[in-house]
Amino acid sequence: MKLWEKGTVTENSVIEFTSGSDRVTDLLLAEWDIAGSMAHAIMLEKCGLLSPGEKTDLLNALYSLFQKHGKGALTIGKGVEDIHSQIEKELTDMLGPAGKKIHTGRSRNDQVLTDVRLYTRAAIDDLAREVARLFHKLQDLGVRHKEVLIPGYTHMQPAMLSSFGLWFGSWAEALADDIVMLGAARTLNNRNPLGTAAGYGSTLPLQRRITTELLEFDTLLFNSAYAGLSRGKAELATASSIASIAQTIGRLAGEICLFMSAEFRFVDFPDELITGSSIMPQKRNPDVFELVRGRCNLLQSLPSRVCALTFNLPSGYNREYQLFKQLMFDAFSELRECIGIMVLMLGHIRLRDNIAEDSLYNSIYSTEEVNRLVREGIPFRDAYRSVADSVKKGIFKRTALTDYTHEGTVGNLCNEEIRDLFEKRLEGFRSKSAWELVEKFMKY
Repeated sequence: MKLWEKGTVTENSVIEFTSGSDRVTDLLLAEWDIAGSMAHAIMLEKCGLLSPGEKTDLLNALYSLFQKHGKGALTIGKGVEDIHSQIEKELTDMLGPAGKKIHTGRSRNDQVLTDVRLYTRAAIDDLAREVARLFHKLQDLGVRHKEVLIPGYTHMQPAMLSSFGLWFGSWAEALADDIVMLGAARTLNNRNPLGTAAGYGSTLPLQRRITTELLEFDTLLFNSAYAGLSRGKAELATASSIASIAQTIGRLAGEICLFMSAEFRFVDFPDELITGSSIMPQKRNPDVFELVRGRCNLLQSLPSRVCALTFNLPSGYNREYQLFKQLMFDAFSELRECIGIMVLMLGHIRLRDNIAEDSLYNSIYSTEEVNRLVREGIPFRDAYRSVADSVKKGIFKRTALTDYTHEGTVGNLCNEEIRDLFEKRLEGFRSKSAWELVEKFMKY
């Protein structure tokens, strides 16, 4: 079944190629297609395009399809092009002429776009919750190990004193900024395209603000032509936020690989979480973190792939947009998996004590000595040159650790401020599930 059939039998290979992976990926949109169709039916009745009885019949039938999908029994039949066609077919089988009215005032263009935006909103909110799990794990580790000193590096050389508290906290605050980008993507995505049809509106007396309120979008996509043109823009914002989170997690994973190496041995993990070699008995490989690093590096290419798909496309619908679905669905799944395994691994991380007491790192105390001399009244540049000379001659000795008092240092991590910042930014990620929307619509 094709919604666009006009009596001509289309070559099957063309159908198979243009359908692509829709029969698989569209099942991820099924619950949202049903929710969107229920909101559309309520709006059509309010506009006088459905009778109250037809609306009730459609809502009941759609609810039964939602339950069928929840049981895993809703499938896209052989010869059916996509989930939208399948749902319309089942409605028609159940209701006859009333089922054929569900597409009134809609094109597959705005229908798909609505489904994708509803799915993306929920996926963004779910991803934000996963990021929150990792954020709190990092903060907890930072507080627990704030007294454990380690060398801080610049240019891959030991530079100054740091601590595990400062190190864990730095990744947590990075996630607090990543959430800003995710929130911006959510804002851009959370606008209602339903009723813009094929990109040029409709002569039917639709009331698009009704579906906007029902589906809990922030506002309309006002210009019908822009609704189609927006394909790729919301995806790019979402892809960029995914890439930003992936950058943070990938770099953290990479640094853990470094810290696990024999040259560092700053951190380690239980044998149950570490892999080995088939030939070298001594090997303890950080395979999990290497794969997280690699997968996150690939996710950082997502914005470029989105841009490549939309490069120089004319306005109006273009079939390339179909390819966005698999890209974005896979990216959400991939990033959630990476976050999940990172939370698990970090829950079992083992830290080495007394790292900074190793004589190898004596020189990282040199800045402490400069600051001690400055407090005694010696001009900074003179103090700097004096200490640099002693380091050069190999006679510098580790000085006593002085207090770190200003914000964001070893002695003042500002964890509470960072947590408050994160929690405030997290407040906007609370949308209803498809089930909650469907239950709400059944009251109409």
